[in-house]
Amino acid sequence: MIRKANRRDIPACAELIRRSFMTVADAFGITATNAPRFTAFAMSEERLRWHMDVEKRPMFVAEEGGALCGYCSLLIQDNGRCELNNLAVLPEHRHKGLGGQLLEHAFQTARECGCTVMSIGIVEENALLRKWYEQHGAVHTGTKKFDFFPFTCGYLERKL
Repeated sequence: MIRKANRRDIPACAELIRRSFMTVADAFGITATNAPRFTAFAMSEERLRWHMDVEKRPMFVAEEGGALCGYCSLLIQDNGRCELNNLAVLPEHRHKGLGGQLLEHAFQTARECGCTVMSIGIVEENALLRKWYEQHGAVHTGTKKFDFFPFTCGYLERKL
């Protein structure tokens, strides 16, 4: 079941995001030392509260058996665009279609908010994740290398 996140969910969401992104960190040699700003190390309850209270992001959680197992949020922009943020599924709940359900829910929510394009950022070296987003209609639009990350940031867009 996918539902809107609430304030009580914030601590569990922060932990869920960190745990989920840690598998990417482990797979690609990303550490708190070489990339302290990477989501697995930088996500905090305070940051999620900012997203909810100040930025007013639509934030969603997925539950199975009453336990939170997935998360995503949207940053709605004024130009008909939005960004998908922190789409995460706990490792033990992956490969059951939950990520796709969260993604489709995000597409629908973005359309309802008047968005026509969704931007998605990934670790470019994660070819499986790029392929997964492409299978869901996203188109790769480019890359950018930042000095503060030991990986390349990849960008995709999905027309809504």
